[in-house]
Amino acid sequence: MRYSLTLKLIFAFLVVSLAGTALVAFLAGRTTSTEFDRFRLEQDRDAFLARATDYYLTAGSWTGVADQMRLGLPPQPGDNPPPPRPNSPIPFALVDTNGQVVVPNPEHHRGDYVTDGELSRGTAVEVAGQRVGTILDPSVAPRNPAEAQYVARINNAILIAALSAMALALLLAIILARTLTRPLHELTEATQAMNRGQLDQRVPVRSKDELGRLAAAFNQMSADLSESNRLRQQMTADIAHDLRSPLAVIAGYTEGLRDGVLSPKSAIFETMHREMGYLQQLVEDLRILSLADANALPLNRVPIEPRTLLADTAAAFQHQAKQKQVRLGVIDGPALPLITVDPERMSRVLGNLVSNALRYTPAGGQITLTADAQNGAVILNVQDSGSGIEPDQLPHIFDRFYRADEARQQDSGESGLGLAIAKSIVEAHGGTITAASQVGEGTTFSIWLDG
Repeated sequence: MRYSLTLKLIFAFLVVSLAGTALVAFLAGRTTSTEFDRFRLEQDRDAFLARATDYYLTAGSWTGVADQMRLGLPPQPGDNPPPPRPNSPIPFALVDTNGQVVVPNPEHHRGDYVTDGELSRGTAVEVAGQRVGTILDPSVAPRNPAEAQYVARINNAILIAALSAMALALLLAIILARTLTRPLHELTEATQAMNRGQLDQRVPVRSKDELGRLAAAFNQMSADLSESNRLRQQMTADIAHDLRSPLAVIAGYTEGLRDGVLSPKSAIFETMHREMGYLQQLVEDLRILSLADANALPLNRVPIEPRTLLADTAAAFQHQAKQKQVRLGVIDGPALPLITVDPERMSRVLGNLVSNALRYTPAGGQITLTADAQNGAVILNVQDSGSGIEPDQLPHIFDRFYRADEARQQDSGESGLGLAIAKSIVEAHGGTITAASQVGEGTTFSIWLDG
């Protein structure tokens, strides 16, 4: 039979509380009874000692002490010893200096002799500084009905307190078990909802303990999964859109050529070749991203001087910069340590950044490539004086297929994967890429690499 976690916790708390309460009740009852008997025995011994001492002072010996002690009265001069009263046993035994019992109790008979060991454990009866006898305690202190009733009432009170404690423990166990399992039930329901495809789930964070941190981590995971699913769906739609446009162009031209509507011309083939090149580039970009996601992007790392990368990139785009009337250059600085990178991959990263800068930098603007060192890392910067990026768009520029300017990027044949690829390549090198921008002033991309 399967039991819920709530029942298991209630049972565990109840067993622990029952065991603890039973142990405390047993020890409390045992201690109360023992201490009561000890206290009463000490009082009775003191009274017996006083009576025995008074008797010896009066009689000068222990003759007739047994009958007199049973009556509980000190002897008077000239009195005859009263007859013993039946059924009134004395709990203490009195032994004279010879070790002979003169006042018996249920454990010692009159006339018996006791051992030195028993005498050493007894209480001395002294008169004028002389030991005239010894009082022996009983092994078990008898109780009269009133005393037994008193101890019984104490034990009943302890039992009632123990039962009340158990009931309170059961109530607290139920409350605590529900408090502990409620977040788990909420997490279970949310997980089952996610299993049904409802990825955007939230559970309340009710505390700051381990369960609270678990709930917060679940909420973050749910948000990440929901966002990843949204991006996947968006990426699928963007891929379909980017494939549809060149395929439609190619299909239109091929149908026209097949039906004889269009005559073969170099311009038609040039357009088809350009669209095919775009398709090939898109497929290659997607391949690079998939390899980067699987940590399988091949890198041919070699030591290289940072400014060599910058200079090669500036030379490759110098012609485009002149056509747009944009100044493109590399600023020299102090000597920097070599960086171990794949020059081809890193050149593509820098090329993407410069290409974006040229796209958004107006005529008369400037693009500057610089390299610096900070805290053991080499920083490659691509700074432009273009239009800048809106603050709400800046956190998303490295997302796949993200287009800050949808119309312009589609017209220019851009897929929206350039910065995503740049980020993947930089991270494959163990580095990071960041962007800072001011609207109307320009944007700076920074690549941080270990030297």
